[in-house]
Amino acid sequence: MARGKAATFEVQRGAILTSAASLFAEKGYHNAAMSELARACGISKPLLYHYYRDKDAILFDIASSYMDTLLAIVAKVQARELEPHAHLEALIARFLEEYEHSQSQHTVLVQDVKYLAEFERQQILGKERQVVTAFAEAIEEVEPGLRKKHLDKPVAMILFGMINWTFTWLRADGRLSYSDMAPVVTQMFMSGVTGLSEKVGRKRARAKVLLQPDG
Repeated sequence: MARGKAATFEVQRGAILTSAASLFAEKGYHNAAMSELARACGISKPLLYHYYRDKDAILFDIASSYMDTLLAIVAKVQARELEPHAHLEALIARFLEEYEHSQSQHTVLVQDVKYLAEFERQQILGKERQVVTAFAEAIEEVEPGLRKKHLDKPVAMILFGMINWTFTWLRADGRLSYSDMAPVVTQMFMSGVTGLSEKVGRKRARAKVLLQPDG
């Protein structure tokens, strides 16, 4: 009979992922060797291979588990059935809160997923698309008409552009925290997106008129 996994197996794998995320974020995926990772985890290199077949498998699990965390946040906010503005505000605040506590995982997701094999990379991208769709739907509820103009997802990506790179400049020991920035981002975004569908519609109509030949 095959031996089952020890009760601590998944706990140890989780610890490995945490250490690996920190090392990859600091040195870059290609510059971090398995021997360095084993030392960071406080285990031998052969034991590390007992938990993960190679560095690619570790990278995939870091990105995949982190995306699962973000999708779980989306599901929890959706379950609250808030009114549109409060729903979008809650999504922004909860994502920034998670970013604060998962900076290494977020850095790895942003900078290293490109190194995965195509099949695994597409799995991560599929989860990312689910998150973008959830935000796009929330934005459409706040500003109806964006989807009809094919702007719901582009506008969602603009929002992610505002929050996804906070790890590059928002320091843990700085004057402002992620919770401080959440209402700032929310206010800036809400002010910009309100009435956007109508404004874009008017500008497109005006552009068509200007482009029509005389006569």
